[in-house]
Amino acid sequence: MQSKLISLRKYHGITQKDMADELEVDLRTYINKEHGDSQFKINEMFIIAKKLNTPIGDIFLPPNFMNHEVSAKKEGECQCSNSQYV
Repeated sequence: MQSKLISLRKYHGITQKDMADELEVDLRTYINKEHGDSQFKINEMFIIAKKLNTPIGDIFLPPNFMNHEVSAKKEGECQCSNSQYV
């Protein structure tokens, strides 16, 4: 479920039908994507981000995604399989 997307869409007064039209997909397809039954294509993510005037990461990345990345690197917890990347 894309709860951040749903919240932002409703906040901006945009319907699921509006988004489906913007992405040039049928309504059922959009609903399936918004509910997580199928995935958005990357170009669709960019269209949505532009429509909502919101960075793509703020819509589609999990909360605190960047914070976890930084914390892991600071604490030396990086799980790398190849030492050349450490």
